[in-house]
Parts: sequence; structure tokens; C-alpha cells
Amino acid sequence: MRLLCVEDNPDDVELMGIALHRAEPGRRYQLDRVDDATSFGEALEDDYDAILCDFNMPRFSPYAALQILMARQLATPLIVVTRAIGEEAAVHVLRCGAKDYVTKDKLGTLPQIIDRVMSERRRAAEQERMARELEAAYRRLKKLSTRLVVAQERERSLISRELHDQLGQTLTGMVIHLHAAQRSPDPQATRRHTGTAMEMAQAAVEQVKTLSFLLRPAQLDLLGLVPAVQTAVQRIAEPAGLAFHVSTRGPEPRPPGENASVVIRLVQEALVNTVRHARAESVRVRIRFLPDGRIGLLVLDDGAGFDKHAVLDGQPSERNVGLYGMIERTEVVGGRLHIRTRPGAGVAIRAVL
Repeated sequence: MRLLCVEDNPDDVELMGIALHRAEPGRRYQLDRVDDATSFGEALEDDYDAILCDFNMPRFSPYAALQILMARQLATPLIVVTRAIGEEAAVHVLRCGAKDYVTKDKLGTLPQIIDRVMSERRRAAEQERMARELEAAYRRLKKLSTRLVVAQERERSLISRELHDQLGQTLTGMVIHLHAAQRSPDPQATRRHTGTAMEMAQAAVEQVKTLSFLLRPAQLDLLGLVPAVQTAVQRIAEPAGLAFHVSTRGPEPRPPGENASVVIRLVQEALVNTVRHARAESVRVRIRFLPDGRIGLLVLDDGAGFDKHAVLDGQPSERNVGLYGMIERTEVVGGRLHIRTRPGAGVAIRAVL
């Protein structure tokens, strides 16, 4: 333990060293002595565990030492070591920032005082670290909440556009053909318009099923997570000519947990990105059912990959909105998502929820 002794009497420093060694012979103490402001300031360039400062010195004082420490924003604890000090002076020096004091006729208690002061310093440092982490987490939560609202609005816009552009137009076409069948005097034309309306009605049913599956697959509640993931992968990979394989490990809980729907949305988003950007030939999806209801997900493709830092460093944009959406979904449920990729090496997306 390195101690800086602010003391004008070298004999007193030697006595402090002897007292420390007698009290704790197993600990090695290094005591360096200074006796004025200049040498004290120079000594602070090194790192000391604590400062032992005499109260009565002709050229220096603990008050001056505390001012220097405050000016340099150093948290090194200062302990006053003196021959005699009144109660009023002791209270005053403690209020000014000293951590404790001990009289020189009781140096045997110095190791205990140093240990207590060091323990308080460690607790204070830990509390400061936790406060910084809490503040950072709060800022991250605010940022995440904002991004979550944006993501929700984006999804609402997507659903609205799907309803208007696909289902709405199909239903409008049905109504037109039904009106045409009702007004037509030609039975053959009536049958033709009615048949077209029936085909469009069937297409509308399929569109509703597709939209419903995107929101929450019916297989998830009826059959479980694994069949729902297999169906989601098949719906996206087969039309794109993408070879796929879905594997699982561990027993699947029944009914599906709260994070099961998030797993499906992650798989859907990952495969959509693969089809759109990766120029991949195959994709693998692996689901692991972990203890305490946790779920591990791994999605691998053999596509072109990308520069992760170039894509993700910065604000969400049209270029990276899918990846940020996956990160947001995972973090909202308390999980973590990692993306490992580089140009020409495919993409590996790993999440634990």
C-alpha cells in the first residue's frame, strides 16, 4: 500500500511505518514524505492509496492539501495524523474533506482507520460506477423507447399500406364484378363476372391469411413455435429459390412462452434481408430451448455479407431499418442480439431471449 505522508518530522514518518508494520506484518507499506505545497503537488503525479497529513506544520496544512486535491479533482482519501487536536478543529477538518483523524499516541489504530477509509473509498467508487451505468441505461432506455415508437408507427404504416394496396384493391375489384354481374342481361357474362369475383374473394382470403401470419401465425398457438418457424421460413425461402434447414435443440415448452412471437418476427426479418440483399443460396435456422424459458436463435446464410460498422454505426435509416428493428425487438423483451458478418463471408444473427 502506497501512502503519502505530509509531515515535517522524518522521525514521525518512521514511527508511523513501525506502527503499521507491527499491526499488520503481512502487508507491505511504502511511505513517501513531503512537507510543503510544491513537493505535495509533484508527489500527486504518482498514484497513492491514501494521504497521511500532519495537522500542525509551519509551511503546510491539511486544509491546503485538501484544496489542491479538490482543484485536481483527485479522490485520494486524506487522513489527519496529529499530536493533539481539539474537538472543534477535528470536526472542521472533517467537514472540509478529510476522511478521518488519528492522534500520534494511538498509531496502533492507524491500519484499521486506513482499511475503513479505503473500504469507504471503494464503496463510493462502486456507487459512482453504478450511478454512471444507471444514467447510461436510462439514456439508452429513452432512446430505445423513442425508436420503439418509431418502429411501431412504421409497422402500422406497413399494415395500412398492405390493407389499402392489396386487400382494398381486391375487394374493390370484387364489388365491381358483382355489380357488373347484377346489371348484365347476358347469363354468360353474369357467370363470367361472378366467377372472377369468386377468384378475387379467394385471393382476398389468402391475403388476409398472409397478413394474419405476419402479425401472429396461427400455428404458434395451435402447434407450437417450431412448426410456426418452419412455415415462416418456407413461405419466404421457397419462392426465392433459397435452400433452407430448420433444426432445434431441447424440449419445447407448451404453451409457447411470451418471446415465441418475437422469435418468429426475427426469423422473418432475417430471411427477408437475406432474400433482398444477401444473394445467398442457402439459409439455416437453429432454435435452442434453454432453461428458465429462454430461447436461443441462430440464423445463418452463405450470402455476400456486409460491413457491419458501416451499416449499423449511425442513425436508423432505410438502409439499416430492418437490422435496427431486430435489435429493438430483442432489447424490448430483455434479450440480446449479436450480428457477425463481413463482406463475402455471409451473416450470422444470434439472439437469446
